[in-house]
Amino acid sequence: MNDDERLLIVPDTHAGLRVDVALQQLLPEFSRSKLQEWIKDEFVLVNQSYVSVKHKVYAGDEIKVIVQSNPENNAFLPEAIPLNIIFEDETLLVINKPAGMVVHPAIGNWSGTLLNALLHHMPDIAHIPRCGIVHRLDKETSGLLVVAKTLNAQTHLVQQLQARSVKREYRAIVWGQLWKNGTVNQPIGRHPSIRTRMAIHLSGRPAITHYEILERFGVHTYLRCNLETGRTHQIRVHMQYLKAPIVGDPVYGLKSIMPIKSMSEALRQHVLGFNRQALHAIRLGLIHPLSAEAMEWSIDLPDDMKALLEIIRAEQLGVTEPLEDLSFDDYLDEVSDDIDDDMLEDDE
Repeated sequence: MNDDERLLIVPDTHAGLRVDVALQQLLPEFSRSKLQEWIKDEFVLVNQSYVSVKHKVYAGDEIKVIVQSNPENNAFLPEAIPLNIIFEDETLLVINKPAGMVVHPAIGNWSGTLLNALLHHMPDIAHIPRCGIVHRLDKETSGLLVVAKTLNAQTHLVQQLQARSVKREYRAIVWGQLWKNGTVNQPIGRHPSIRTRMAIHLSGRPAITHYEILERFGVHTYLRCNLETGRTHQIRVHMQYLKAPIVGDPVYGLKSIMPIKSMSEALRQHVLGFNRQALHAIRLGLIHPLSAEAMEWSIDLPDDMKALLEIIRAEQLGVTEPLEDLSFDDYLDEVSDDIDDDMLEDDE
């Protein structure tokens, strides 16, 4: 949506300058990079014609600039986005977040977030820090998430999280065969060179994930994961550490070692075409901040993970010994005729 339009006449002092340079001087409140972006996107006209960034202007030229609003301005605006509410009272709101929804606005996702939906559902929550959000789920992770409706409730929930008393159970479908239940106790911090990712390293914060095998298949395992801590991307990073990355994970998954020996074409296509990490927050337990009652909620697996499990079960290979690891390059050689290049691109 356009904020306004600016109509400018090029003065003698700016004759012969590139249009982006002239505009930067005539409209100092906007950065040159922003003005260049508007020129390329045809929001700038010189004498009623679209021009390139390198176009030179002369005295008397008329420049029309259609000012574009900053996407950041939408970060805290209410939006009529449906919410799948599992529980609500005067203190708490428990939501089943769908895959694809960002919880809190950030670069690249300034609108369409859970926060925008919360502001529409209950406008008064704008007075609470982060609109009552006390923990997050990744954009492509589905499942249960609690929101505080009062400042006291938010403080109480944060204290529970810090005390590690909030119960958070996830279900995950991973590559490879895990052969016994276990715990990953490895610190997680920002990746040293790829700042959008997390990684295990000694200077990271403590991170503990308990996992239990629910079903083991030929080339996959279905897991229950319980978080003792709540670090960014914790389960995804810890599964990669086990060399059992989550199916569909575009960041910590495909380019790790994948234990594959034989899969039908149908299973390959379905698994590689699964367009998000197969991770779901299925159970949430906490102490109600007002009543001090222990409360717990659970939900079903989403339809996409149910369908994935059904296909994997149908493919059951009956393997009784661990399969050998196959490198990513060898795997690509084996299935390159069956998959599209787009399936293998990282989602940065």
